[in-house]
Amino acid sequence: MTDQAILPAGYGQAVIPADAAPAPPSALFIFGGGGDLTKRLLMPSLYNLAHEGVLDSDFSIVGVDHIERSEEDYRAFLTASVQDLAAAGHEIKEPIWNWLAERIGYVAGDFEDPQTYERIRQRLAERMASKGDANAVFYFAVAPRFFGPIATRLGAAGLMQEGENAFRRIVVEKPFGNDIASARALNAHLLSVGTERQIYRIDHFLGKETVQNVMAFRFGNGIFEPIWNRDHVEHVQITAAETVGVEKRGRFYDATGALRDMVPNHMFQLLAMTAMEPPNSFDADAVRTEKAKVIEAVRRIRKSDAPSYVVRGQYRAGTVVGNHVSDYRREPDVAPNSQTETYVAMKCFVDNWRWNGVPFYIRTGKSLAVRRTEIAIHFKRAPGVLFRDRPDCALAPNVLVINVQPDEGISLRFAAKVPGRRVRLSEVDMDFRYADYFKAAPSTGYETLIYDCLSGDPTLFQRADNIEAGWAAVDPILQASADGLLDIHGYVAGTSGPVMAEVLLAQDGFQWLPLEQGHIA
Repeated sequence: MTDQAILPAGYGQAVIPADAAPAPPSALFIFGGGGDLTKRLLMPSLYNLAHEGVLDSDFSIVGVDHIERSEEDYRAFLTASVQDLAAAGHEIKEPIWNWLAERIGYVAGDFEDPQTYERIRQRLAERMASKGDANAVFYFAVAPRFFGPIATRLGAAGLMQEGENAFRRIVVEKPFGNDIASARALNAHLLSVGTERQIYRIDHFLGKETVQNVMAFRFGNGIFEPIWNRDHVEHVQITAAETVGVEKRGRFYDATGALRDMVPNHMFQLLAMTAMEPPNSFDADAVRTEKAKVIEAVRRIRKSDAPSYVVRGQYRAGTVVGNHVSDYRREPDVAPNSQTETYVAMKCFVDNWRWNGVPFYIRTGKSLAVRRTEIAIHFKRAPGVLFRDRPDCALAPNVLVINVQPDEGISLRFAAKVPGRRVRLSEVDMDFRYADYFKAAPSTGYETLIYDCLSGDPTLFQRADNIEAGWAAVDPILQASADGLLDIHGYVAGTSGPVMAEVLLAQDGFQWLPLEQGHIA
């Protein structure tokens, strides 16, 4: 296969990587086809995949929603959303969008009405007759309360039964449960209608190139993996800071909070990528097994000990990136006396041979000073004997920072001599930025995940045991919060979070990398 894709007439030419063959032909049924997720992320991602030339000419999209409208109206609805992207400065090539739009269909119906699934079955029968396959991916871009009912109806209609030229897959968005019990129940529900290899639990963090590069960085470079362990690493910090508040999601967020929303999925996935053992291969189960081992090894703290390991915060009125932000309790659809956290910091231990005794500190929150996701590896200080009598030569630890977003790259801090007659040391940064070395098209983070699902590669998707292990680790914290054992600490919007989060590290002799002062300060 050459680098230049051979595309259908009117599709336009696109250069694609030589190793990115088009995904097998299939129909992508999007439950919630008229929803915000479909408009903001799924359709732009599918457009980008079309632009790359990795969608088969027999690929099709079918929106499924309760709103009665024709297929022409649905195409017009999605076209309008793409035009909004173009108005916002995104390049949209009309021939590519037209090619994609021609493959868009629509099924109107209630998610719990058996007739909706009969219409889907008919669509697939027509596809088999006209195109020779009935491959289908069912994407649940809906509220979590519909996950179970949709899966049940798909199973009852026989739509999860596979055959020759008829694979069937389910893609489930987060939140995947809201505690260990509900996660287990949802897993059991899904696995009652399909096998594990048919279930794709999506976490868009894992679609980011920088997250995927953690494995390449660790296991592809001989200078890092030998020191990636308790003998050389002092502690690890994992940060996911957001400048946005709850915006229009107050009803959902006030019932969820930062802990449920971010830690068992996003944050633990970053932890697993950082701490996992080298897999035997890049086979999906080999990679996911090593990640699951990490989450299963996260120390389960006792409910009574939660205050020593966890800090919960809630933003108060302030200024974020020059804009006034209201007190969280004054946000729309938020209870005026809400005890829901918008920030959480916690100390974790991975109780295995490699990481025994090394603390992993996690923090995530809304309405903070900057938007940044990063993994910071703090190495142990070098022996200071040589510099003990020189006051200008205090040794700081080397720090390796993997910047996941928004400025993807890697930074390494080390000591260097300051020019001059005397021996003085200063900390310097060596920076690598993806944008400086690789020309990458803008993406939503969903492109890789959608392509992998269409291609049948579950490597970047969470397995049932991984999901349940994450919830098991945070369950005592949820119980402690429910029992009033964890206070809510206010923090001014536009800052780094509550003071008690600094205390969490200070009691161990460490401090967070400052959010306000750049990647490494």
